[in-house]
Amino acid sequence: MDNDHDQQNSENKPPVAIPVEQLSAEVVDAVIESFILREGTDYGVMEISLDKKKEQIRRQLQKNEIRIVYDFNTDSVTMMTDRDWKKLPKS
Repeated sequence: MDNDHDQQNSENKPPVAIPVEQLSAEVVDAVIESFILREGTDYGVMEISLDKKKEQIRRQLQKNEIRIVYDFNTDSVTMMTDRDWKKLPKS
């Protein structure tokens, strides 16, 4: 095996925030929907429709309350609050 390749993979890279403006509307919609479905559906006494949840998240993105984040170590995209983002160690 290639030791350089193995060494690069074993290094932890910090996640990066992806500016919403750099993504197409379709990609943003897919990330939002994936996040909602991954987070589960327990919203207490009142059920909220998928469209309503998407609308809420879009508003939070517009207000910079949440971020779309790419994690190099897991090769995945997720969303997190701005507060949680600021707690992450940066390199």
